[in-house]
Amino acid sequence: MLLVSAFQRLSLSSTTLTRGIHTSSALLFRGTPVLCAEPLKKKKKIDPAILKAREERRRKKLEKAIRKLERNEKQLKPIEECEVSLTLKDEQKQRERKLAPLTDEIKEQRAALIKEWCNYRNEQKVRDVQLMEMLNQSHMKALQELRAVSEDLYQEAIQPDHTFIPFFTKMLVATPPIDNYESPDGEYIDISKKWE
Repeated sequence: MLLVSAFQRLSLSSTTLTRGIHTSSALLFRGTPVLCAEPLKKKKKIDPAILKAREERRRKKLEKAIRKLERNEKQLKPIEECEVSLTLKDEQKQRERKLAPLTDEIKEQRAALIKEWCNYRNEQKVRDVQLMEMLNQSHMKALQELRAVSEDLYQEAIQPDHTFIPFFTKMLVATPPIDNYESPDGEYIDISKKWE
């Protein structure tokens, strides 16, 4: 009697059961649903003629695939990134924009803007090249003046400044070969499509 009342209290206290998992802290006793099982199906004996026909169909299918591969041997595999999908080709007419033709005034205006932009970029490039040449010439002239004053200072000035970019590395430039070393291929998953 005590056990029955305890079960009733526990079942009332935890009403949130989902798929047999309870969320309350109380320990619940439950019965699992009955799992009905079937006996295994007997393997049917298949007529040898049907098996032979299946094998024949499979063999013909393989021969057909081999002939197709031989026929398409010289065709290159398509590059998916360069091909336009068929849905886009079908929707080309719908996606096409109907723009009004440009007037002569707008065409001339655009041509003038392009010409002006090209001139600006050309002048900017020429200024940059001149600036670099001027800096290089002044640098060389300063080094010549320094060399005339003191050879030691000149030698120190032409040394690279390692504090400017603090990067140091130690690496082997040549290693002896390891006898009988087999290079690992690594592990990869081949996701490339198979083309017939």
